Formats: sequence, C-alpha cells, structure tokens
Amino acid sequence: MSRSQLTILTNICLIEDLETQRVVMQYRSPENQSLVWLCLSRRPCRKWRVFRESLSFVKSMKKQGLTIQNPQLVGIKNWPLDTGGRYIVVCYKATEFSGTLRSSDEGEVSWVQKDQITNLDLAYDMLPLMEMMEAPDKSEFFYPRRTEDDWEKKIF
Repeated sequence: MSRSQLTILTNICLIEDLETQRVVMQYRSPENQSLVWLCLSRRPCRKWRVFRESLSFVKSMKKQGLTIQNPQLVGIKNWPLDTGGRYIVVCYKATEFSGTLRSSDEGEVSWVQKDQITNLDLAYDMLPLMEMMEAPDKSEFFYPRRTEDDWEKKIF
C-alpha cells in the first residue's frame, strides 16, 4: 500500500496591527461565497516553492495595498477529501507590514477591531481557526470526518 496521497496545499495569513488590535478581514460576496475571511486571500502553494515564498502572493498585494514582512508559521488546518486525498492550509500570522489597505476586484477588505469579530457573519469555522492561530500551545485544526450536517472539528 502506498503511503503517498494526493494533497491540495494552500496558505492563509492573519494580518494583525498589534498597536490598534485590528486584523484584516476580506468580505466575499454571497453571490460568490457567503463568508468573511480573516486574511487578504488564501492562495495555492506552487510546486517547487517553499511555503513561506508562496506567501509572495500575499506579500505583494499591490491591489490591496499592503506588503507583509516576516510572516510566522502558526499552524495548519487540514481535512480528508472525498476523493481520498487531503486538503492542507498552512497558516501564517504577520504583524509587520507597510502600505495602506484598500479594496480591489479581488474583494472588499478592511481593518476590523479584534473584539468586534464575533459580531460579524463569519465562515462557520473562523473563530476556532483564529483561536488556533493565536494560541501558542496549539498548532493544528483538523476535521477528522464529516458529521450528518457539518464536520467534526479538533484543535491540537
């Protein structure tokens, strides 16, 4: 039996202004996706590129106006695919950045106070994902299996 499996690799980056306690949120319209993400974008990890370099898509967000520096790996989110493969999201956090945030054709983005995030219409797992990304003793958000109407969620 082969130990290899097909895998989809992407990354996500939480961008936080430590002085103002704000994070970047991206709104995805209900016509496309009815969720709000906490980052500029989730991007594919390109073949033959280290994960951190794949954040160059986020680093050079000229359309959104920010350039991040020194993103830190804070964990992974992963789940099995119905096809037998696995989906893995490499999670980063950046607190160093330059530029002025602005919306673009890739979506509406804005700074949101961290204490106001629970008042937003978030993707169903956004709060536990953020908790994992912020917790120094946690590093993995895992969906081991589908339930009748959702996914079982575990954070390690």
